[in-house]
Amino acid sequence: DFSFIGYIATFFQNIAAPQAIKTIKTRDVSGLSLTMWILSLSASISWFSYGIYLSDIPLVATNVLTTTFQVIILFIVLQERRKISQ
Repeated sequence: DFSFIGYIATFFQNIAAPQAIKTIKTRDVSGLSLTMWILSLSASISWFSYGIYLSDIPLVATNVLTTTFQVIILFIVLQERRKISQ
């Protein structure tokens, strides 16, 4: 059983959380691509759905956390871009 690889992936996938938290705190999205965030969010939602289908806890856990951060940051990107265009 290779489920331990899923837990390792969960760790590495979510080690980027401090960067997401920094973006949330500073609201500096100048270096972020809206297209890439939308694609990344789509990938996370797809992996989350696949994890549910497989009943794979590490896959679901990883993508719950990742998707949560991506939704928040995507919201901030859209909000900041709207401020700039006004």
